[in-house]
Amino acid sequence: MQCSINFHGINAFLYYAPRIFEEAGLGESTALLSSIGIGVTNMIFTLIGVLLIDRLGRKQLMYIGSVGYIISLSLVACAFFLHWESIAVPIFLFLFIAAHAVGQGTVIRVFISEIFPNHLRGSGQSFGSSVHWILAAIIPSLVPVLFTAIGAGTVFAFFAFMMVLQLLFVAFVMPETKGISLEELSNTLTRGRKDKIENIIGFNEGKSN
Repeated sequence: MQCSINFHGINAFLYYAPRIFEEAGLGESTALLSSIGIGVTNMIFTLIGVLLIDRLGRKQLMYIGSVGYIISLSLVACAFFLHWESIAVPIFLFLFIAAHAVGQGTVIRVFISEIFPNHLRGSGQSFGSSVHWILAAIIPSLVPVLFTAIGAGTVFAFFAFMMVLQLLFVAFVMPETKGISLEELSNTLTRGRKDKIENIIGFNEGKSN
């Protein structure tokens, strides 16, 4: 989960927003003003996400975020490939920030505090946060090099592809934790894991017989 949430490039975008806007053809002053708009958009849609997370559920917000990522990142990639007008890139990237703030940006902190069993919650959250910040350092460090080597369009197309994989993860792997107590969730996940192990053991014993 923490791996996938870094492969949409949010931290790279936040760190290098002025350069990305300049790559899209905006002037330096316009690029800096657009960066201010990013912060405002992020704040507004984070508040919306906080209001919706217990009404719609974690998975619904993740669906919204994932679909928003795929659409916005694909449009950004197209803008660079097809040399669309410079104003298109800021609009698409504001959509990207909105999708992140209302979806994954809101859900991830809540979800990793819920998903681990009680006896592993502290160490699990620490491990998840460590993975997040290690990747948050590595991926943005590579972005300037990749922009020069393969171009911004290819980089954003890769991020869009990774979000398709994340959407599949949300659809088929991620459990919904809305309205479920930590104890109930822990018992459900532990029981599900136990059932899978018993099914595997039973299948192997059947084959040996």
